[in-house]
Amino acid sequence: MTPIIQTQNLVKRYGTYTALDQVSVSIPKGSIFGLLGPNGAGKTSLIRIITQITAPDEGTVLFDGKPLVPADVARIGYLPEERGLYKKAKVGEQLLYFAQLKGMSKAEALEKTKKWFIRLDIKDWWNKNVEELSKGMAQKVQFVATVLHEPSFIILDEPFSGFDPVNSDVIRDEILRLHDQGSTILFSTHRMDTVEELCSHVVLIDKAKKVLDGSTKDIRNQFKTHRYSVETKEPINFSEFPWQPETMNIEKEECYASSFKLVDGQSPNELVADVIQNAEILGFREEMPSFHDIFVQVVSREPEAV
Repeated sequence: MTPIIQTQNLVKRYGTYTALDQVSVSIPKGSIFGLLGPNGAGKTSLIRIITQITAPDEGTVLFDGKPLVPADVARIGYLPEERGLYKKAKVGEQLLYFAQLKGMSKAEALEKTKKWFIRLDIKDWWNKNVEELSKGMAQKVQFVATVLHEPSFIILDEPFSGFDPVNSDVIRDEILRLHDQGSTILFSTHRMDTVEELCSHVVLIDKAKKVLDGSTKDIRNQFKTHRYSVETKEPINFSEFPWQPETMNIEKEECYASSFKLVDGQSPNELVADVIQNAEILGFREEMPSFHDIFVQVVSREPEAV
């Protein structure tokens, strides 16, 4: 898949502190890409370089295969974690101003802003000052400001912060719609449920270095535990069973649950065949690691550059 953003051996220092240390990232065009890492890992420094707020001390950034230049900023939408609305300005006027900064004509900006106000059901907010809005309401306005100019690359830093579950779903659906229309999305988030649900690729930065990178499918497979859960209609008689369970015959509402960890040379098919000889199987699944578990496992150990 062709990358829309490539960073090559980025280094960023602030005095004696190194925020990024030889970080190379490739963000596939058309992907929903997760940028993960603990606080202070270097995520914000990476974003600021991509958006040209700051420059790297070493390394380069390519945008669509070419060196990143100031004009490319018009093709990027950036929703920072620290929101940047003018509290005393009216919502509608502010959005028109931001859109024109991105190169839109006033007429085009007005047309598209009205469509977003209708889409998000915020028509009554046009003449409100931002300081009159709740945190969630202001977040909606900031989201519109980020995507109004229809950027090909959208950076969202903790985009669901401040939203209740209903509005989180509204914004999630809009993000997916923008993705379906061709935008590449970069999420910087601590919400692993967002990564699980939306991201096709992730990179994990810890202590200024890249420590994990790849598709979510490949990373899950890399951290497989080879554990399997089996649900049976009746309890398994483990006194005559050739497999060593990790948990056995946990009684649930309509079944009994047991779990097993396969070792070298054992296959899931063999496990199923032996269970069938002992009990009726109602369910069988591999226990894949969550991204929460992967995150904790990786950042808890001494990082190695990938």
